[in-house]
Amino acid sequence: LPLSFITKRFPMACTINWNVLNFPEWEQRFKRVKRSTLLQSYPYAQSSAELQKQKPRWGVIMIDEAEAGLVQIMEAGIFKNLIHAVILDRGPLWLEGYDTLENINAFFKEFNRQFPARIGRKRRIIPEKDIDLTSLGYKYHGGQYETIWLDVTQPQETLKSNLKKNWRGTLNKAEKQGFKLEWDSKGEHFAWLLKNYERDKQAKGYDGPSVTLLKTLAKYHLPRGELLIGRASLNAKQVAGILILCHASGATYQLGFTTPEGRDNGAHHLLLWHALGVLKFKKIRDFDLGGINDDTAKGVKKFKTGMGGQAVTLGGIYN
Repeated sequence: LPLSFITKRFPMACTINWNVLNFPEWEQRFKRVKRSTLLQSYPYAQSSAELQKQKPRWGVIMIDEAEAGLVQIMEAGIFKNLIHAVILDRGPLWLEGYDTLENINAFFKEFNRQFPARIGRKRRIIPEKDIDLTSLGYKYHGGQYETIWLDVTQPQETLKSNLKKNWRGTLNKAEKQGFKLEWDSKGEHFAWLLKNYERDKQAKGYDGPSVTLLKTLAKYHLPRGELLIGRASLNAKQVAGILILCHASGATYQLGFTTPEGRDNGAHHLLLWHALGVLKFKKIRDFDLGGINDDTAKGVKKFKTGMGGQAVTLGGIYN
């Protein structure tokens, strides 16, 4: 029989096995995922559990009895989950060879079977793909999210040639200014970073993670060596800083700020460019530069796209 006939007659079976792995087993598989996301990482689950009083659950996705992917959800419930909330943010994540539309559809069918929409249950699903889930029983609520992924494993020459012309020009200028760069993975500059970030956010009026969230994330990332702070100084003055959170073979650009002097001399460009080398040394493969949009942060989008990564659009929010 032709393969197409067999596939139609015998559709793949998807199951989600919850909490069947111990922590080292989960981490070993998580490291194999390409483009792992911060919101699916263990420290993020710990932070959400502390701040939101949610309970994490970890699932191994089986396709035709083979391990195919991982998914982390957060739950909250009372009265034996009669009132229940379930959150799946930027997942599921797939092992090599299983990231197909067919498998993604199979997963969300099974997820909908295990957590069906009902009175008393609130669901929030942000799939890590640009996919339409309405035909699978979910309701769409907008909120498309766009980010930039950068492949850190590329040679330095390739990474530099991929920079947009203006971005590379600013970097070349910054490299001539005599900046002093410091890299901290022990949290020694964390208080300095938060103080200046909060001041910058208030002065410019942009949205960003709360200081409380950042402190909680740091609490769980620091012991794992997964927090990285970059600081740039010029003429003995600290003029820019960035925060990167690592998660297995992935990393996320969490925040950054710069003074007018730092901006005029390309401090932020220099920090992010040198960060690629630091991440490469730490065996990071994929760098998530974070959200971009045309409505409220055109300058941020231009800055991030200038690094020459791949723009990826996620499908939005479903329940």
